[in-house]
Amino acid sequence: QVQLVESGGGSVQAGGSLTLSCVASGITGSGACMGWVRQTPIKGREFVALIKYGKPYYADSVEGRFTISQDAAKRAVTLQMNNLGPEDTAEYTCAAEREPCGASIEWWNYWGPGTQVTVSS
Repeated sequence: QVQLVESGGGSVQAGGSLTLSCVASGITGSGACMGWVRQTPIKGREFVALIKYGKPYYADSVEGRFTISQDAAKRAVTLQMNNLGPEDTAEYTCAAEREPCGASIEWWNYWGPGTQVTVSS
């Protein structure tokens, strides 16, 4: 059974930084593609970043401010978020898919419970 455990959410002032982490247990084989989405009541769910076969992908809104990285075993992922703004306030959810993984994070099978990030102006 695959489980994702997230950590690192919290509150920060605009311009600050936070680091989110996600650890996947129960992943077999060569590892997993992993990533993050975020959700707000107004915007709904949106893609943030993912890493697949060692290559990172970012939403335009976070490119240059967020950095996603994965451990060598491909079972944990970290999202370093810098220069945060109020628009980054959301519930962030980790997602994973065993390799080989599909192109769209929306179709991945494994999801964490979510962690809240709040950025005040």
